[in-house]
Amino acid sequence: MANSIPHVGNPLPRPWHLLRQLFLDRRGGFQVIYVAVLAFVLLYVFTVKGLERALLLHFQRTVATAVAVDPLLGPVTEQIQGRVDAAVRGSRWVRPGGVRVQVLVFGADGRTPLYVGGRPLALPAPTDPMASLREAERLLPASADVSVSVPHNALAANVVLVGYAALLLWGLYAYNRALARREAEQLAAAVSARDGTAERAARIERELEQVRRRLEETLPLESAQQQEIEQLQGERAALHRQLHALEERERALRAEAHKSSELDAERRTLEEMLDEALHDVSRREQEIRDLEARLKRASKESPAPRLKESEQLERRLRALYKNLEIDDRAISDLVALRDAEMQLKAEEALKRLSDEPESAAVRRKVGGLPPHLSIFELGFAGKGRIYYTRGEVRRHRILAVGAKNSQKTDLEYLSRLS
Repeated sequence: MANSIPHVGNPLPRPWHLLRQLFLDRRGGFQVIYVAVLAFVLLYVFTVKGLERALLLHFQRTVATAVAVDPLLGPVTEQIQGRVDAAVRGSRWVRPGGVRVQVLVFGADGRTPLYVGGRPLALPAPTDPMASLREAERLLPASADVSVSVPHNALAANVVLVGYAALLLWGLYAYNRALARREAEQLAAAVSARDGTAERAARIERELEQVRRRLEETLPLESAQQQEIEQLQGERAALHRQLHALEERERALRAEAHKSSELDAERRTLEEMLDEALHDVSRREQEIRDLEARLKRASKESPAPRLKESEQLERRLRALYKNLEIDDRAISDLVALRDAEMQLKAEEALKRLSDEPESAAVRRKVGGLPPHLSIFELGFAGKGRIYYTRGEVRRHRILAVGAKNSQKTDLEYLSRLS
């Protein structure tokens, strides 16, 4: 009569069942969400990087094809400028996609620019066919330098972001459904086990009552009957303990089911935050487009104030910093920053270099220049650079001001200094 209570749950699971149970464990639910969000961010960043690399290879091949022109069809410069401009600006990646492509095309001598960053250069046209052929012999084969970047506010980057966001939300939804389904199965199994145990206990109680009645009718009590009574009483006590344990398990499962509803509310909160982020990205894209349009209109309408600003800045810097020789190129670079905060940081670095050169944040000596040039780099505002050397009359000579995106052009200019 002392039957064993059936074990609640499945037999020892196989490895893939173990992995499934690990991911469906309620205690690891938040860790799974954090890992999913981290994977979403990493996938987005590296996908954009991979897209930049693929587009770089694509535009390198396209520009290489565009600069391979036939001198017999007309002036080489006009052919290269027209074909490169059509290949870059006519691409769907650039116009609707928002991808930024910078192209520099130089002649065979490596010094004659033919196409610079989307702005065709006006070169004198040859007057006779022989001059056109001599120009082709001097400029061909042309070489091109292509750089591609995918801004995070571009349409291509937003498509990747929305795709991965949809995949993340679908995965979190599926994970939450699977977790809720598992909790329901466990709760149903616990309730079924509790009902079976209660039925078994009731049956034992009835059997015990029947034995008691038989014992009252049969005197004296036999030793075998006494042992059976004691065994039934012990089994009843064990069943009561198991019933109590199952009731505790049921309460725990119900509490975990309540936590599942909290997790679902958190998922909805994450969806709302993602929608707000996407709306904010769209709004910022519109603001950027408005600012770019306003900047273009301002640059077309008022060229004279820029010249006046450059002259005022030149007079002020050369009057304030007596220990510095400031080139015209550096003055133009400061005006071209068009950012009051960046200009203020640059002027602060110039003041420190003039008054307290030992405390200036000198990054390093600029490498890759001719041996006779000893030029140093002074940082400001994180990504800004001030290039200077020892002055002829004063302590230092400021050669140029730039940033990381203009480093290549700045180094080319510095390498040409005497």
